[in-house]
Amino acid sequence: MKPAFKMPWPTRKAPATLLSLALDGARLDGVVLHRTDGGLQKLQEFSVMLTLDPLSAAPELAGREIRNQLDAAGVHERRCVIGLPLKWILAAHTELPPLPEADAASLLEMEAERGFSSDVASLQIGDSRSALSGDRQFVLFAGIPNTQLAALEQVLAAAKLKPVSFALGISALQPPVPSGGVLAMAIGENSVGLQVTVGGGIVALRALEGAIENENGRRTLLTAVIAREARVTLGQLPEELRAAVKRIRIFGPRGFAQPLADELELRFEPMGLVVEMVENYAPDEFGALPVVGKPPVSAAFSLAARALTITRPPFEFLPPKPSALELYIAKYTSGRLGTTGAVATAVAVLVGLLFLFQQIELWHFRSQWSQMSAKVADIQHVQDQIQQFRPWYDETYCSLAILRKLTLAFPEDGSVTAKTIEIRDGNQINLSGTARDNAALLAMQARLRAADGVSSLKVDQIRGKAPIQFTFDFQYGAGGANAN
Repeated sequence: MKPAFKMPWPTRKAPATLLSLALDGARLDGVVLHRTDGGLQKLQEFSVMLTLDPLSAAPELAGREIRNQLDAAGVHERRCVIGLPLKWILAAHTELPPLPEADAASLLEMEAERGFSSDVASLQIGDSRSALSGDRQFVLFAGIPNTQLAALEQVLAAAKLKPVSFALGISALQPPVPSGGVLAMAIGENSVGLQVTVGGGIVALRALEGAIENENGRRTLLTAVIAREARVTLGQLPEELRAAVKRIRIFGPRGFAQPLADELELRFEPMGLVVEMVENYAPDEFGALPVVGKPPVSAAFSLAARALTITRPPFEFLPPKPSALELYIAKYTSGRLGTTGAVATAVAVLVGLLFLFQQIELWHFRSQWSQMSAKVADIQHVQDQIQQFRPWYDETYCSLAILRKLTLAFPEDGSVTAKTIEIRDGNQINLSGTARDNAALLAMQARLRAADGVSSLKVDQIRGKAPIQFTFDFQYGAGGANAN
């Protein structure tokens, strides 16, 4: 987590021109945007496919490739805002009770340590808070490994670029609003980004990696998969937040966005959600500065526009620069200011003593660790074995029990038959099939509802009259990680 105490940093005036780069798989989208009194004007735009991965390739080579692409596009602006891929994000969430800000910061630090599997010291973490009833808050943590950010900074330095912000493209496309809830979807090169904003904050972030298939260079959008994952994401939210989501906004090429909008309308409009495709910017999208012309909606354009209008992103992942205290000490250690130099020296000595005390403590703890490390390794090995083989010794046979309940619920005369049965997380079942008529289907559902352990049976879709095609979900028992 970021330190609870930070020296004040002077507010910087937004630059008049800015380069925005949005990373999406191997694709790099770029926009050069200029701010004038008349509004925001796009100067240049380009989209290229990179051959080198900025995270795995040598920074000098990856940076040189980006520099060559910028030179080919005639881009000479050095200051840039970077749109990070959503798949880099690690997310966790918690609920914050009414607390003073100092206590809330301490609680959030502990919740972040518990929510992430990685050491929080190895992550650059931001949080977004959404209002709940009773002065409570829903807090979403978003973290990116420092190693990835450091690698990206080296690549940008090799490309002779100066980043001013590391942010998320989907959050620039759909920033949080004080009232109303929005489920935003951004169709990318190889995945679909999903974000839910409610109560002035972001409450869910996901990258749907399996939502786009690419066979022989032809991309296919799996609309049913996206709709199902959107339903799962909303279902994981507290009821108070889920009920506030009233709109679904789709960002992306019309050829992909239209089929997705049709699928989502079929699934979500009966639930009261309005589906819309976003193809143009609203007149007041970026406050008092209008957009000159009608540029296509893109993450790169939105990132640059919000940076030029000094709109703080919900999550800022640019690693912190030297603090104001460090700059102050460096500025006032001249010979003419002996008193200031003496104070700075005293501070340095005090800091050195603190580090010496810390080093002594580390020596002491290393000595203790050397005595117990062998026993800890043995215990860790046993725990790893237990974790690895525990699922194989589950005696509940959850999947077989579910199939038995379905077998007993279906009639023996074949008037209702199943096509697919999908069991997720051990207790969430999605069933599709055909029925001879409505009476047979209702009788089967009644028997299934009456079965022990079956709950939350919801019909997703019914088509036709004779025969009837149906799809419904239900929950069996408590589920668990050990269910087979």
